[in-house]
Amino acid sequence: MSDDIVYALTLDDASGDGGVMADELFSALELAYSSWEDKENPRLVHTVYCMDSDARLAAAAELSRLLPDWRKLGAELADPQKLDIKREDWSEVWKKYFHVIQVSDRLFIKPSWLECEAKPGRVVVELDPGMSFGTGQHATTLFCLGVLDSEAKPGRRLSVLDAGCGSGILAIAASKLGYGPIGAFDYDPDAVAVAKENIRKNGISNVSPTVDDAALYRVCADGYDLVCANILGHLLKAYRHNIASWVKPGGLLALSGILTTEFDGVAGAFSELGFAEIRRGTLREWTGGLFRRTGKK
Repeated sequence: MSDDIVYALTLDDASGDGGVMADELFSALELAYSSWEDKENPRLVHTVYCMDSDARLAAAAELSRLLPDWRKLGAELADPQKLDIKREDWSEVWKKYFHVIQVSDRLFIKPSWLECEAKPGRVVVELDPGMSFGTGQHATTLFCLGVLDSEAKPGRRLSVLDAGCGSGILAIAASKLGYGPIGAFDYDPDAVAVAKENIRKNGISNVSPTVDDAALYRVCADGYDLVCANILGHLLKAYRHNIASWVKPGGLLALSGILTTEFDGVAGAFSELGFAEIRRGTLREWTGGLFRRTGKK
């Protein structure tokens, strides 16, 4: 990392919605960013800030992968362009976007530079932003973390699949909460590499994420007790038959990554496959749902 450079990406926004969809995309990836509007031209530009050049490459790759899907939802963003900014007074400003997140009485997510007091029974997952997608700040990740926390009971060991693992945050939390065995995969090889490194840093030895596609991924035996599918809503709906096959009869499915306006449609599609909604949770523009598989596999 150069001490004189802030590694950034810029994206022009022609959506005309004031950057609402762009905000949702950047928030979903938990990226630090700012937006600038030139009202005379007019022009709206978003700048994404990264820790180093490797983080910028990873962010650019992930944005390029997701932009075609988000454009269908109304995010008229140009492809990301690299931008090097003189650091000057910007030095540590990006860290202000991140803090210790308390998911529940026992589950905490923290970046490495902040302290979180170790107490008996407390579960702490350590993840740094900038190098990974999924640091616990976004509503979609928080919903799945909450499900993992609430379903982890003493004396009960459930198997878990983290579908679309990103940074590996859900798989790491699952391991620390006592789940097992644990499967994890992501479509993006860079995300899987980051997840493996985060898993190593957290001292986890029972998770080994793979590169796979939700449209094609197959599970062995009867499936998992709990599947966390934190994938965009329209993809959940498109791949629902395959996703349903990951859950064992009587098992649980946490669906997240869904805009609230899309949730009823996604829930209805899974209801037709024999999934009964247990509960849902809404935060900002996002809704997640927990379902039980009542039909036969």
